[in-house]
Amino acid sequence: MEERDFQELLKNKTGEVQKMISEGLSGYLNGFGDCGYVRTVLEAMEYSFMAGGKRLRPLLMRETYLLFAGRKEKTPEELRDFMTALEMIHTYSLVHDDLPAMDNDEYRRGKKTTWKVYGDAMAVLAGDALMNGAFEIAFRAILGGVTNGLSAAEQSRLARSGAMLAGKAGIDGMLGGQVADVEAEKKHLPMDADKILFIHEKKTAALIETAMGIGAILAGASGEQLEAILDVARKVGIAFQIQDDLLDVIGDSAVLGKTVGSDAESGKETYVTLKGVEASGEDVKRLSEEAVKTLETLPGDSEFLKALILHLIYRNK
Repeated sequence: MEERDFQELLKNKTGEVQKMISEGLSGYLNGFGDCGYVRTVLEAMEYSFMAGGKRLRPLLMRETYLLFAGRKEKTPEELRDFMTALEMIHTYSLVHDDLPAMDNDEYRRGKKTTWKVYGDAMAVLAGDALMNGAFEIAFRAILGGVTNGLSAAEQSRLARSGAMLAGKAGIDGMLGGQVADVEAEKKHLPMDADKILFIHEKKTAALIETAMGIGAILAGASGEQLEAILDVARKVGIAFQIQDDLLDVIGDSAVLGKTVGSDAESGKETYVTLKGVEASGEDVKRLSEEAVKTLETLPGDSEFLKALILHLIYRNK
């Protein structure tokens, strides 16, 4: 795929995904009506969610669904629900990540972080509300499968998707990775490649696995196909995070929209500080090539998905 064609397609698809998840969040928030006592937290949730971003996870979920479903019609409502829920979970993790007790970041994507606008207490609550709201939306989708008369197989797919969403957002996924990261940093524990890979697998790759895994499950992928796509997602997630570590060393703050060199300034050990820039770059290349090779073994048109994976891994921001 030509770069110009890819960029145009990416712009269109990201716009479609942005519209879907924005409508999903608005529908959820509007359900509270004119509830004055909680208006501030609703505003903080919307501010956090709408602060920009690549919308990587819902985009990957939708594209993986299309890969296995082979259908190009309107995106199913239950898929939209899980796309919205996953992005809400990702957003809550960023809101909490930025807090003074965590990374103490004042800017994200060139905008003031949620705690800088609403205060750290309200940012904690907004993150909690985004997480809880994500599971409300997911459970409504699962219950909708029952009330709308979906087949037993379709209802099972919804339930399995909900279980994956909860599991990989928790201690065996993103939360577990964050725990290991915080303990290592705050307690100045020695780091090695295994521990950093554990953090990358759980903190970053887990939600990418969730995105591609749920897309595959809802499309009716076989067990073997699901395992293959989860392997792709894991490698993409690790490569994505190593690239993030690289950008903190060699990136341009004007392009990134955030300060570079923050890891070195804080004395934080990363994949790059342990293995060096050159070796880290080689690992990014190896992981991305392995992911694409596995993707090519799967049925369906994977041209855009392959281009998207490489674009995300080799990004400059």
